[in-house]
Amino acid sequence: MSAPIKIKKQKRRVTMRYTSFRAFYAFYLTEHSNRTCRQLHFLGSSLVLLCVILACVTGQLTYLIAAPICGYGFAWAGHFLFEKNRPASFKQPLFSFMGDWVMYWQLITGQINFTPEDKTS
Repeated sequence: MSAPIKIKKQKRRVTMRYTSFRAFYAFYLTEHSNRTCRQLHFLGSSLVLLCVILACVTGQLTYLIAAPICGYGFAWAGHFLFEKNRPASFKQPLFSFMGDWVMYWQLITGQINFTPEDKTS
């Protein structure tokens, strides 16, 4: 008789398609509950703005190539290394892009904190 095969249980997430940004943004914030993830998003978004400004000031289009690399690079590092989830941009790219900038503005204006309620780092 052979030994039983161990089956590794995996977390299953219900994939929901949001039709309103308001509903999506509530979900988006839950996917960004880690402080370091939020900080990396903020850093990446700040670098995107810097790249766009530098492209306008210098006329060098290479800064526009660097912009999404900075933005997505830092954000995805935050998700894969700290938040331990898949970026929302894989699920709903337009709403995710909008969510990045809404969260950025809310962090700047103090409407939300870098350290969410659960205090995970």
